[in-house]
Order: sequence, then C-alpha cells, then structure tokens
Amino acid sequence: MEFNAIAAKVERLLFSRPLDGWELVFSSSRNLSIEVREGKVDTFKCSAPTGVSVRVLKEGGMGFAFSTSLDESDLARMVDNALVAAQAQTPDEHHAFPSMAVLPELAGLLDEQLAGIPEEEKIKRTLALERIALEADPRVKRVRKATYGESRYEVHLRNSNGVDGNYGGTSVSSSVTAVAEENGDFQMGWDFGFSPRYADVHVDAIAHNAAERATGLLGARRIPTMRCPVVLDNHVASDILEVLAPSFLAESVQKGKSMLAGKVGEKLFSPLLRIHDNGLLPDGMGTAPFDAEGVPQQDTLLASDGVLHGFLYDTLRGRKEGTPSTGNASRGGIKSPPHNGVTNFFIENGDLPPVRLLAGIDRGVMITDVLGMHTANPVSGDFSVGVTGFLVEKGKRLHPVKGIAISGNILDLFRRVEGVGNDLRFFGSVGSPSLLIGELDVSGD
Repeated sequence: MEFNAIAAKVERLLFSRPLDGWELVFSSSRNLSIEVREGKVDTFKCSAPTGVSVRVLKEGGMGFAFSTSLDESDLARMVDNALVAAQAQTPDEHHAFPSMAVLPELAGLLDEQLAGIPEEEKIKRTLALERIALEADPRVKRVRKATYGESRYEVHLRNSNGVDGNYGGTSVSSSVTAVAEENGDFQMGWDFGFSPRYADVHVDAIAHNAAERATGLLGARRIPTMRCPVVLDNHVASDILEVLAPSFLAESVQKGKSMLAGKVGEKLFSPLLRIHDNGLLPDGMGTAPFDAEGVPQQDTLLASDGVLHGFLYDTLRGRKEGTPSTGNASRGGIKSPPHNGVTNFFIENGDLPPVRLLAGIDRGVMITDVLGMHTANPVSGDFSVGVTGFLVEKGKRLHPVKGIAISGNILDLFRRVEGVGNDLRFFGSVGSPSLLIGELDVSGD
C-alpha cells in the first residue's frame, strides 16, 4: 500500500486526538538470506516485512507504538496505545519533534539491477564463496558457514512540524568462515563484504581473505610477557574503536556513562587521529539522507590533532544542552523508538601501507584478532582481552602467536598511536585503518 494512503488514515486518527505533536514512520523491505554448507543450500529465507510506527507528544510525555497490520482498526489501536504511553510517562520539557529542514537527496543508495538478478544466480554466488575458500589452500578443510544477504528497503517519515521525507536503497552482503587444519592444530578465519550494489561484493576476495586468516595462524607459538610496540590490524582497531564509540553519544555523557564526559577541548588522543561520524559517507552501512527523526545527517568531526571537539546529538539530547541535533537519532527497526546512536563512525585513513607500520619495530606483536572486547569497561576504558596475531622482529612478521592477552586503557591506547595505516575498512558501522601503538602490555608465558 502506498505511503500517502496509509499516512492519510493515520493522520485522520491523530488529528482527532488531543495531541501536542506527532511523528509517523513507515518502512517496508524485501529481504533474502542464503546459507550454504558442504555444497548444498542449508538455509533460504525470504521476507517482506511492512510496518508503521507513531510517536505522540502530550503534555511533555512522549509515547510510542507500532503496528505491522495496516487495517484501520489496528492503526487506531496503535494511536491510542501511543497516547496512553505518553500520558503514563514522566513529563520532560525537552521532548520535541524536529522542525522542517531541507533534506538532501543521496545518490548511490539503490542498486536498480538487484531485483532483476535471478535467485539461482545468488545461490551460485554463495556456493562459489564456499568452494573458493576450500580451494584457496589445501589446509582449509571445511567451511563453517558461507552466507549471502540482501535487502531492498523504503523509509517514509512525516511529523506535525512539516518534516516530510523518504528514501529507499539496497544492501548486499556475503561472509564466510574457513577452518584450517595442520598437524592437529585448528584455526578459523572470517571475512565479509558489504555494498549497496551486488556487483561490488567480491566473493573471490572474501574467500581468499578468510582462508589466509585461518591458515596464517597455524603453528602458533607462545611468547614471553613483554611491554612492546603493537600493530592492530584494521579489524582489531575497529573492534576497539567500537567500544569507544558510545562515549561520543550525548546520551552516554548525560547519563554518566561516557569516558569522555567533561573533556571537550582536552587533548585526549594521538595528534595523528581524526575521528568522524559521517551519515553521508558514500556506500556506508549507516548512510541515509536523514536520521530516525527526520534530521538531515551530516559529517561530524569529533576529534582532530588529539583534541576532543564534541559529541553526537539527537533532538532530545540536544535540547537538554541547547545544542542542535547532529542527525544522530537511530532506530533498530519499526518496532523501536529512536535513540541516540552513531551512523558511520571511523578513524580517517592515514598514509602508511600496513607493512610500513611494522618497519620500525625491533620486537613487538601484530594483532589480527581479539576475543571479548565487549568486556571492556565502557566508562573507565580499562580492558584485558585475549588476542591472536604474529610476533614481529626487525620490522618483519614472523610466526603466529597464541595464548597472549593485552591490557590497558582505551583512551591511553589511542593516545599512544604512532602510525596510521592507509587501509581503512568498515566492519558494520564502525571502521578504522591499521594502527601502530607505541607501547602496550602483552601477557604471555
């Protein structure tokens, strides 16, 4: 059903209620998920969810409700439930809907060709991903999972202040986990690819990267405990940056859950780092013309020359500080109200090839995987996690290492960055190039 027809139904219901403001969001998508194992299709799922949600403002209370049914009786129930929720909520004078603004149009969100590609071709692609990973190296004995996913989506948003916008797009992804074995040693390697366009997800590269990560760790040895230079590959650097990301949210700051609270203007990071949140980044997983409240997304420079410049705001958190929203309202789907969140959060590319980051290391470690980074303390920044990687001597990567851990403080780690690679890569909505850390505690034997 066309959005305008749905909106007309809901708006009639909204206009008949005593409200101080409202917001209507409609979303629909067509999704496909394929998983293969041992040369056969193990999972094939298609779905086409559609839904509508509403937020209403009544005497300082903000109520939310949603419906996956577009029948008029269900829409009326949704509006009534939102009003009940608003009246039951503790009033907050800062609750509001954003005002009308010019919403940008973004090119490149939609792959017009995707719908015309037969499902048989997508199955073949997923089977090829598994096969190529197995053929990449004789030590790769099996593939735990090879997947393909796609979505064609539409979003419409309208509110009582005149905001009225819509956009549509596509997303395509593939991933594979390879298992390598040699002399009784088993190691796993994972890789994935994402793009709005089918043609830009390259299964050959994904398969070979996963196989290389798995086989590269075979024969890992233990090393002694030491404090030494450490290179974080872009995957590990992104994992650590993801723990820091919530500290840039104004909601975390206002709730006392940010390690950056009260430190705007202070030199907290290495002067080599420039940290952004960019909701307009081409081909980004979080790219859209406007956020979950209808505020235009933007490129926000959060830190440069080591200095923290500010935080990320949605409408509510901005109004609490008298600061405009930075377009950082996120939504987990039609069944969730907006919340403060990142879009495409990343460290800018440097100018050093990853191999150059190793060049000045007399003895150190290159880390390629980290286990349990989510256990880091999000307020203090303290962490102690298991890692795998390679011993580095005289600027060269030697044998893989196992049974080691790194510990320290996230802010201190980013303060000690002495080299930034030119291999920026996103893993979901967070990305980083490889980083050279001047010194870090590495626990071994």
